[in-house]
Amino acid sequence: MGISIRNSLVYVLLLFAFCEMQIIAGKDTLTCPFRRSPCFGKKVQCPSQCPLQSPSDPKAKVCNLDCDSPTCETKCKTRKPNCNGRGSACLDPRFVGADGIVFYFHGRRNENFALVSDANLQINARFIGLRPATRTRDYTWIQALGILYGSHQFTIEATPSPTWDDEIDHLKFSHNGNELVIPDSFLSTWQCPENKLRIERTSSKNSVSITLQEVADISINVVPVTKEDSRIHNYQIPDDDCFAHLEVQFKFHGLSNKVEGVLGKTYQPDFQNPAKLGVAMPVVGGEDRYRTTSLVSADCGVCLFDAREGSEKKMNSESEYGVLDCTGAANSGNGIVCRR
Repeated sequence: MGISIRNSLVYVLLLFAFCEMQIIAGKDTLTCPFRRSPCFGKKVQCPSQCPLQSPSDPKAKVCNLDCDSPTCETKCKTRKPNCNGRGSACLDPRFVGADGIVFYFHGRRNENFALVSDANLQINARFIGLRPATRTRDYTWIQALGILYGSHQFTIEATPSPTWDDEIDHLKFSHNGNELVIPDSFLSTWQCPENKLRIERTSSKNSVSITLQEVADISINVVPVTKEDSRIHNYQIPDDDCFAHLEVQFKFHGLSNKVEGVLGKTYQPDFQNPAKLGVAMPVVGGEDRYRTTSLVSADCGVCLFDAREGSEKKMNSESEYGVLDCTGAANSGNGIVCRR
C-alpha cells in the first residue's frame, strides 16, 4: 500500500512537471541585446496572457519587453496605436506628451511640421485639412510622416480616397526616394539592407509597425474621418474625400536632453507643458518654429538633425552588442526573442 501511494505521488509530480514544461515551452523568452539597457543579458519569459512576441492571430496582444525599463518585465500590448497613451498623435491632431498631458497642435493644412528633431533623428508630419467658411482656422489631420536617420529617408503616407473601404490598403511607402511595395498580408515585412529600419504589417491592410534600431518604435494605423465624426465636430467633410489620415504612437529610445519638435520637446527633462490644464481642448502654437519646407527636410527654426550624427552612431553600433544566443530580424528598444 505504501509503495502504491509513493508511486502515485511520483506520477502526479512527474505529470505536474511535464505540464509546467509544456506551458513554458509555449512562451517566448525575450532579452535586450545592447549594453546600455538595464535589462542587458537578462532572459525574461512572456506572461501567459500574451506568450508570443509575434502571434499568428492579428487580434492577439503581443509580448513586449521595454529595454529602457529598470524593472525588466515583459508586458502585453496591442499592435495598433493607443491614442490615449504617451507619445501618441491621433484625431485632429491630439497629442499625448511624454508627461502624459494631452494637447492639440493644429498647424496648417498642406504644410509640414517637425514632430521630433534630435541630432540623429528627424520625424516630420504633413498635415491635410480644410477650413469651412465659418471657421477662423483649419481642421487638420496627419496624412504622412517623413523619417530622417543618418543619410536615409523613409516616408509613409495615407493615400487620398473619396470613400473608405476596409478591404483596400491606404498606405504608401518610400525609402530614399524609391517607392516600396510591402505585400498586403499580415506580418509581411520589409527591412533595409543595413537592418537599421524594419517595417512590418500588423494587419493585412492599413496598419504597420516601424522599428528604427535603438532609436524608435512606431505604431501606425490609417483611418478615415467618418460622417459621424464630421457631424459631431462640424468638420463639413465633402463627399469626394474621406480625409484618410494616420493614427500614430511613438516609443523613443535615447533621445537627448535637447530634443525638439511639437512632440519631441515634451521629452526634455525640464519641460514645462504650456497646455492649460482643465481646458477641453488645450491648444499649443509654434507653427513658425516647427514648419519645414518639405516632408523630408530638417530646416525648421529649432531643428537639430544632423545626418552625420546618425552615420557616426551606425559605425559604433556593433560595439553596443554583447555575445548572446539570441536572434532577431531587427533590434530596437524592445526585447528580441531568445532561441535555445
